[in-house]
Amino acid sequence: MDIWIKAAQFILSLSLLVILHEFGHFIPAILFKTRVEKFYLFFNPWFSLFKKKIKDTEWGIGWLPLGGYVKISGMIDESMDTEQLKQPAQPWEFRSKPAWQRLIIMIGGVVVNIIVGFVIYIGIVSYYGETRIDSSALKKGVAIHPYLEKYGLKSGDEILSVDGEKVTNVMEVSKELLLRNKHSLEVKHSDGQVKTIKFPEDIEYELFEQGAFPMVSLRTKTTTIDSVIKGTPADRAKLQKGDQFLSINQQPITFYDEIITQLYLNKGKKVALSVLRAKDTLELSGVVGQDAKLGFQVTQGEYIDADKIKTYHPSFAESIPIGCKTALNTLGDYAAQLKFLFTKKGASSVGGFVSIGNLFPAVWDWEIFWINTAFLSLALAIMNILPIPALDGGHVMFLIYEIITGKEAPQKVLEYAQYVGIVLLLGLMLYGNGNDLFKIFFK
Repeated sequence: MDIWIKAAQFILSLSLLVILHEFGHFIPAILFKTRVEKFYLFFNPWFSLFKKKIKDTEWGIGWLPLGGYVKISGMIDESMDTEQLKQPAQPWEFRSKPAWQRLIIMIGGVVVNIIVGFVIYIGIVSYYGETRIDSSALKKGVAIHPYLEKYGLKSGDEILSVDGEKVTNVMEVSKELLLRNKHSLEVKHSDGQVKTIKFPEDIEYELFEQGAFPMVSLRTKTTTIDSVIKGTPADRAKLQKGDQFLSINQQPITFYDEIITQLYLNKGKKVALSVLRAKDTLELSGVVGQDAKLGFQVTQGEYIDADKIKTYHPSFAESIPIGCKTALNTLGDYAAQLKFLFTKKGASSVGGFVSIGNLFPAVWDWEIFWINTAFLSLALAIMNILPIPALDGGHVMFLIYEIITGKEAPQKVLEYAQYVGIVLLLGLMLYGNGNDLFKIFFK
């Protein structure tokens, strides 16, 4: 049942975004008196689930849920239907319109995706409020990824500011370091000392390659083991569901992040495990994997400072700048992540539909649904504007060339570029979904 709830949320979100994106192309095309032959939700190779002709446009639903499309007369697109282009240009065709009109038609989908993302984020802040977590109000500080101990940070510290700006939500600190080009933290250690910690300029690549994220998070109480994966070190160590860690290598365990720290510091090593099972204290041992894991899953513990998580409910007018800032940060964060694709770890992290579907929870939650939909809308805008043939950005690239040079790119160049783009996109799709399957069956 869980997978169907996730799938339903994903398909609903994707359908909304695809329809709105395609309307972004459809509306300016109609305004510029350009004929739109087809408007489809999902793709329809060989047959359609539904179709109806209204005036010049066939409206339909395809059976292949990989997006959607509008087919515009006189345009080389993913359908690769070039027969029409062999005839003299007609006044209602895309190719007969001025370059600036064609440019507006092509960027319309991306513009709508950006507007939709901003509007949804404003609506989320207005309806659900904004979460604020003041680090200085936390009784036990924050959980710090153990890799950052080399820079003088450790769990229990308070994060006061990032590059001189006061922290209002400690859950954003990881993004500030990894994605927003911030390199300085003002921290207060558990002994009361306040220090400024400066990171190297390329800290984001270092943190990404080391898998040091989340770098900063809220601390949770120790949790009980929910399940043990068969054949793992945890299984061989005789850990069981319901066990609670008391210590690892004689280091007392009070918070969940202390488990993570001890496993990370002992990668590839044998560790002594003291656990509470029912009323009995057991002394066990196991070898930590090189991925800093033993092979168990835990139930989500309660935040130590749950009472310090506040929800600020702004007026609608106040929600506009807050929602816009969230949308701008999301756009910037997603764009910043693209640079990691060119690293070994980044390439192996590329996912497909399973990864996207897993953004949604196993229970229907409208707040999370709209947060994910806003994120996907902005992510689709960035992906579509990339200068790759077969994407909107590929068409925009050739149109900008035409506007600058005054010469239209040759039709054969456009056709071959479209073929290259389609092959590239299909390859990326197969690679991402292949990564998903590999993680499911072999990890």
